[in-house]
Amino acid sequence: MATSTTDRVRRMSVASVYVHYVAKAEKKGRTRAEVDEVTRWLTGYSQDQLEALLAAGTDFETFFAEAPAMSPDRFLITGVICGHRVEEIEDPFMREVRHLDKLVDELARGKAMEKVLRGN
Repeated sequence: MATSTTDRVRRMSVASVYVHYVAKAEKKGRTRAEVDEVTRWLTGYSQDQLEALLAAGTDFETFFAEAPAMSPDRFLITGVICGHRVEEIEDPFMREVRHLDKLVDELARGKAMEKVLRGN
């Protein structure tokens, strides 16, 4: 089962989930710009690159595989997201997806941007 879920997530467009990230953040008084900031911090994409990938319907597998500079500090992201401890997820791809989920979750919970971005 895990493999089929992972395969489904790999093929899912980032844009289809991104709208939910933004909605979650905005519902809690945060902004799309802040969602973009945490996404850029994690992946190293520029704002223009991020917008182009979203517009193109890029899937999660390509999004993470082609990320220009994954943050080395992403491994400081810990805690539970979707019932799983981020730091214990063995599949590297799913761990990256959950890193992004956790960043957006922390943003929506009102955590200071400096802390969300692990002090950088």
